Amino acid sequence: MAEDGSLPPRASIPSGDNSVWADVSPLLQAACQDLQEGELIHGDNFNLFAAMSALEIMDPKMDSGIACTYYSLDEAIENGVAPIPISADKTTDVRCMIDIMDHLLACEVSLSKGAEKFLSFSKTYSNISIVRLTNATWHKGHSLAQTVYSCLYLLRPERTSSHALLHSYCKVIRATCKAILSVVSQARTHEEEDLFTMAYGLPLSGDGDEKCLSMLNAVEETISRQLRACKVSSSKRRVPEDIEPLQNNPDLEEGYCKALLCRLRFRKHFYHLLMSMKRPQGRGLELARKHIASCISEIDYIRKCSEFLRANAHGISEQNLDNTTASGCQPIGFDASLNCRLSAPTPPRSIKIHSWEKALEYFMKLLQDLNVVCSYSLDPSLEAALLFVVKFQKSRPDLVARAHLQLLLVQDGKLYGRDPMFSMITGAAGLPGVTENYDFQKNEFMVQLGQLVINLLKILCTNAAWQRRKLGKMLQDWHVTYVQLEMTFKGEFEEASKTSNNKQKICFKIYQHILAWVEEQTYWIAFRFLNLGFELELYSVHDYCMVYWYIYVVLIKLTEKKHLRMAMSSDSAKKKTKKKRDSFKDGEIDYQIPAAVMFLQSQIYLAEGLSMVCRF
Repeated sequence: MAEDGSLPPRASIPSGDNSVWADVSPLLQAACQDLQEGELIHGDNFNLFAAMSALEIMDPKMDSGIACTYYSLDEAIENGVAPIPISADKTTDVRCMIDIMDHLLACEVSLSKGAEKFLSFSKTYSNISIVRLTNATWHKGHSLAQTVYSCLYLLRPERTSSHALLHSYCKVIRATCKAILSVVSQARTHEEEDLFTMAYGLPLSGDGDEKCLSMLNAVEETISRQLRACKVSSSKRRVPEDIEPLQNNPDLEEGYCKALLCRLRFRKHFYHLLMSMKRPQGRGLELARKHIASCISEIDYIRKCSEFLRANAHGISEQNLDNTTASGCQPIGFDASLNCRLSAPTPPRSIKIHSWEKALEYFMKLLQDLNVVCSYSLDPSLEAALLFVVKFQKSRPDLVARAHLQLLLVQDGKLYGRDPMFSMITGAAGLPGVTENYDFQKNEFMVQLGQLVINLLKILCTNAAWQRRKLGKMLQDWHVTYVQLEMTFKGEFEEASKTSNNKQKICFKIYQHILAWVEEQTYWIAFRFLNLGFELELYSVHDYCMVYWYIYVVLIKLTEKKHLRMAMSSDSAKKKTKKKRDSFKDGEIDYQIPAAVMFLQSQIYLAEGLSMVCRF
């Protein structure tokens, strides 16, 4: 800043091969002087709509280029923002390398300042409910360009080749980002507003990135030998002459070796975890659980090393809760503003990086969620799969965990990649193993029903707000499919019960079970839709009476249909023609009411009681 308080003039943008930049400030100033207050420029290619859609230049809140520190990566490198080697002093080089590792970890869970997401929007007569997402991390939807790839070392992979430690770590970071992007893009569990899957032409793949683990293992082995040599030296034994120490200070050798090793091993096991979970039909889940345990163990070691790093950090007297590194030092080689123009034409977002401690807490939560997914028994039951997803969503899992769950449940149009959806539907309808030799599974509407089940599983893996919106739209699809199936079955088999053809009678029985299951499932979706409104806090106090009454009605129908389907499986469908309350009593005489039906009945009584309480 100059002595008069004004900002120094910025260097002009360097011209490229096919472009020349010119200063248009005098032209704009002259145009502003000609325009009177209230006037608007109007031309063949510029009107009011274009003016309202245009982004305002020279305003840091709207112009992504005005807040840039450097115009290009080359300019930043020339100014020494990302030096290689990081420092001529080996001890400083190692300390700065650890800071880079910690800051990259925090960048994966960065906070978008002011990025309010309207995840759900519900209008009632006196209430408009807006859910605000405060933690907009890269894993939850923010831009990769302004978070992880704010590290200049990642933008030029070839520059780091002379620094083995930095080079191998950058490679595994790029490989990890690519793997996570692939999973989320394939599962499509991200929200429409998210910038998660946009790569903006960033170098997600470098030469030799497929060998990132072998390079990381080589570096890890070297540091392990240095650590062993350090321990041998401290016990006054002879140190092998071919082992060069990590840095120059013998008193700090062991601490820095341990700090680097736990960070390298965490990255290695985390990448192994992602690769194991991608294996088809859940074959890698057991191995993934072992890598999760290793990741959690390495995070504990990372925390233990923080006191040593803070004690040997220069210029840091006390711990700051907002520090993005364990040492508390500012990392070298980062500039979040360099890539902000890549997010055009959207307004620039101000990025605040999460603290190092919060980043570790986030990864612990992510690992716990992934462990729940890996611990799932892959029960070959559609009902069990649906209930597992609903239970899993109660812990509010991260986008990455939900994406892995969806890809585990639905692979190649099959449940877990092995069980055809038609057999899962007939199994859920109470007809396991009796439909293999019948052609009606190729019916157009049966195929459509299978696709609806796949879509339901995918929707249940999305966030609560998007899930509720999609379930509301899906209710109509399930009702239409039910009507179409009913008309098809009625037209083809209305005389089947009167004939002596045993195959026709079996087909007719199967159709009855499927229709009962489709109707039951429709009410289950309606019940889930209403319950999500409570999770999202969409209902005001005076809405409760109406909502509980809706839940009461839906549960009555759901209980009736479930009871009917179970009775049909027990060859007692004739007793279901009575009124619902009488049928419950009759059921108690003949056999014990199933636990699922009793649970629904208890929910009915609860909803009925709550609706009566809310009236007063």
